[in-house]
Amino acid sequence: MTQQSVPVTTPGFAPRRRTVLGGLGAGVALAAAPGALNSAAAAAKTRSPGDGSAASVTYRDKQFLIDGEPTVVLAGEIHYFRLKRADWQSRLDKAKEAGLNAIATYIPWMWHETADGSIDVTGRTRPERDLGAFLDLCRENGFHVIARPGPFTMAELKGEGVPQRVRTDHPEIVPTGWNGDKATTAAVDYLAPAYLKEARRWYDAVMPVIAERLHRKGRPGVIACQLDNEIGMLPWVSNGPILTDRCLRDFNTWLDTTYGKDLAERYPFAGGSAGERDAAIRAPKDGYAPALMHDLGTYMRRAIADYAARLRSYAEAGGVRGIPFLINIHGTGGGSAENFPIGVSQLMESYAGKPGMISGADFYLGDLTLGNVTDLYLVNAFMDAVNDSDQPLAALEFDAGHADYGDDLSNETGRGAVGLKTRLCVAQGAKMINYYLFAGGFNPKLDKPVGDGNDRIGITGERHGFAAPVDPEGRPGVSFAPTKETAQAVRGLAAALAPMKAEYDDVVLGFVPDHYLTEYRPPDSAAVQALVDDVTDTRGFGPRGALSRAMLLGGFRYRSVNLQAGHLDPAEQPVLALATGQYLARAVQERLVRYLQAGGRLLLSGQVPGRDMTGASCTVLRDALGLTPGKTLTDANQFWLSVTAHGWAAPRAEIRVPKAQLCSASRGETVLREVSTGDGCGFDIPVGKGRAVVITTAYRCDLDFWLSAFKVLGAVPAITHSSTDAGVFMLTTKDEHGGRLLHAFNVTSGYAESCTVSEKGKALFGGERLHLEGASAAMLPLGLTAGGLRIAYATAEITGIADGEVTFRALGGEAVVAVDGRARCEGAKSSYEGGRTILRVRRGEFTVRKG
Repeated sequence: MTQQSVPVTTPGFAPRRRTVLGGLGAGVALAAAPGALNSAAAAAKTRSPGDGSAASVTYRDKQFLIDGEPTVVLAGEIHYFRLKRADWQSRLDKAKEAGLNAIATYIPWMWHETADGSIDVTGRTRPERDLGAFLDLCRENGFHVIARPGPFTMAELKGEGVPQRVRTDHPEIVPTGWNGDKATTAAVDYLAPAYLKEARRWYDAVMPVIAERLHRKGRPGVIACQLDNEIGMLPWVSNGPILTDRCLRDFNTWLDTTYGKDLAERYPFAGGSAGERDAAIRAPKDGYAPALMHDLGTYMRRAIADYAARLRSYAEAGGVRGIPFLINIHGTGGGSAENFPIGVSQLMESYAGKPGMISGADFYLGDLTLGNVTDLYLVNAFMDAVNDSDQPLAALEFDAGHADYGDDLSNETGRGAVGLKTRLCVAQGAKMINYYLFAGGFNPKLDKPVGDGNDRIGITGERHGFAAPVDPEGRPGVSFAPTKETAQAVRGLAAALAPMKAEYDDVVLGFVPDHYLTEYRPPDSAAVQALVDDVTDTRGFGPRGALSRAMLLGGFRYRSVNLQAGHLDPAEQPVLALATGQYLARAVQERLVRYLQAGGRLLLSGQVPGRDMTGASCTVLRDALGLTPGKTLTDANQFWLSVTAHGWAAPRAEIRVPKAQLCSASRGETVLREVSTGDGCGFDIPVGKGRAVVITTAYRCDLDFWLSAFKVLGAVPAITHSSTDAGVFMLTTKDEHGGRLLHAFNVTSGYAESCTVSEKGKALFGGERLHLEGASAAMLPLGLTAGGLRIAYATAEITGIADGEVTFRALGGEAVVAVDGRARCEGAKSSYEGGRTILRVRRGEFTVRKG
């Protein structure tokens, strides 16, 4: 991340994690139990790096594999360049104490390039530039390594980690944006020949050092390499598209190739000279500005993929092969991830379906609460919707600190934050997590003063990483203990978690990447503003976030599907939920109609689309539904917009809503009506062999209402619980042998809950109650084989697995463990019923042994 995620000129700007810190990484090898996976079979189906080499670090079927064994990767980010060489070992000791088995680190170009322009990676000018020595020390301490060599590294480094000399020597790489304005960030034209030549020179220097220390079977080493950092983020946050002369030549060629003779219908400048076309693109007119926003974003997806592929080729030429390459995705801020899918949209073509490539999320959400738990859930769900069937989920910038990023005692996340976020990622199938920033440090002075105020490599002053679990001086901070507890909890279950996949109900949430093609917004365009306002009000989450939140808190374990990627099959996706406004691409509308006619069931929340993503009229879905929109009313100027419930939605009290698109329906049932007009804003409509529930008002997150809507479409959550607190929900993961973990969450801040859990109406855990403290979660076994014991269920969490025994942590009060066959536990009340041992224990920690 970088300080320019929010422009520094913003009035009243106050430092936040999204604007002050950043990074990525991955890394701890926690192998599954021997024999849990047939290594030879796994290797045959593994996604290798794609260069024909025998890969020792790979991925397959959503698993991350080291030497053929499923692995959970936990890492801590440590910046060697911000520490004295003598302090490297002490920070690695803290990582060991926390239970991490891998180290992630940026390798900043601007740090290793000296004042005379030479590159020092051996420590000849400063001992802290000896990259090989740091990587070797990590390996000697038993850590794997995630290498992150840029060229961009952000991390509050000046020039975002790219030496200023590069921009000075090659002014043509500095972007020109709207109206010919120069970039307000440190962005560059990624594909400019001069920049690529400089980036290749940097990779040629650094990659051999990394290649010499790659993981080899039986010993630690570099297990992944990140290509650049948050590609495309700077142009997005500054609305400064890269419109250099070189880029415009390429973009114009792309336009001609993409649209051919139809380009003139799309753009009035199509027949003009090169200069006229460039001028029309840099200063677009309102009539074609929405189309330009869409096309420029689509083109930049391809350009970013081209750039990432070039960097990968440079890395491989330097000897880095046989490990995955990483692309990290930006997009959170202010405790929200509503904009995160913009990063997915920008970067997806660089990694989706590409052998040897893995994407990972950067997120800074602070506390996980009712207000933002769905944000993190959708970060993972939308990433998975774009990943292929093999690519695992990863969290490559995971905010583990206590969030006082301004070092002014203005913020502090709660103790449960890191645990809840880690456990939610793991429950959704994440196999790689990097705690960023794990240990702080100090910004050294530049080799040659430049008179920029502090003459240091970073912008945060002398100290950096104030809010990390380990502070700049090496002292444990308030977040160290919960980070340690969380890492140890995951390590205790790593053998079980590594091969598991998330389980889902028969409900999917639609993801439309093109709804997020809003990063390059032509200025002073009313048409663009109308489109942006519409899609940002509804996309992904639904109006008021109600749809996605109700699905999670209502009990659905749901995944997401990319609606732009192929056929929708009612057998594969029986019930589809989609949040959309006025704008939805024709191809997607047509796909939804075919889905409904074939028997699919759709819950649509927002508005009925009437335009495509360029603003042109498109009523394909509207016509198939038989809906005719009328007025759209808003709750403004003392007009108390309210709706009443009818049909299966009744009885329900009249409620106020902020917005409603009123429609008339040619068939079906009206289930919501606006009070003053009586016109409909909620409908239940048969379409072909299928059925659609269409909610065209910003209805609140009433769990009973939304669950009723899904029920009429044939979807009910399989896992239910007795708690009446909306902050309690359950997810499950499963291995190939049928062993499962139930991941129980309580995201309320201070309210403990005790509840029973059922699956399809049958009691789980023998009907015993689960205890969950506020802001806590637990991973509980169901039919899981561990340490040679088959654990039918346990209301306590596994903390360690050994041959013939399993150690547990009680959640509070009495813990109950049921083991098939004979088992024993010191001090437990024991009974044997129907071939199963039931153990009741009143201790915080205890061990169950076989026999």
